[in-house]
Amino acid sequence: MKGGNIVPKVVLYKQDGTEAGDVELNDSVFGIEPNEHVIHEAVVMQRAAKRQGTHAVKNRSEVRGGGAKPWRQKGTGRARHGSIRAPQWVGGGVVFGPTPERNYKYKLPKKVRKLALKSALSSKVKNEDIIVLDNLQLEAPKTKDMVAILDALKVNDKALIVTNEKDENVIRSANNLQKVKVITVGEVNVLDLVAHDKLILTKAAAERAGEVFA
Repeated sequence: MKGGNIVPKVVLYKQDGTEAGDVELNDSVFGIEPNEHVIHEAVVMQRAAKRQGTHAVKNRSEVRGGGAKPWRQKGTGRARHGSIRAPQWVGGGVVFGPTPERNYKYKLPKKVRKLALKSALSSKVKNEDIIVLDNLQLEAPKTKDMVAILDALKVNDKALIVTNEKDENVIRSANNLQKVKVITVGEVNVLDLVAHDKLILTKAAAERAGEVFA
């Protein structure tokens, strides 16, 4: 993968870090020219969906106090006011402030979301930030076993591990590792791909991703 050319063919590794040949990836999923703008749009969409929308301010009817007129209407030489909780007063209500339960969610067209996903996957291949394992199997949920696998693969950065099907031993082995997240092919999303430096896929997961996202 030198000279910027995207070649959807990568080294296949065993979980002990030794090479087990090569594996060809679906070029329509892992070999397209990444569209950075679309990737950005998808990330913004996902982050917007995560916003709680619970921030709020009080308007003049909700601020405490201000029931009595601060001074009489005429004769004082000052401007007339009806309440000290009007927006122009310090401590008064806020005009057009955020209200609770605001929904920030929006959706990109399905084709755009799909292109963003394929662009993010192809970007990992292009930047040589993808590792494909012939298999990933742990006999018991042990953090030290997962650490040993990552050390064997020389992965020190934030890693996203993608399995074909849900594997409790793999998931629980990575639970205590802040930099590692385990998901299935069906849970793959642009935000996770962008947020993690390395993408680790099982061969079965890579093949399924090539079918599902094509």
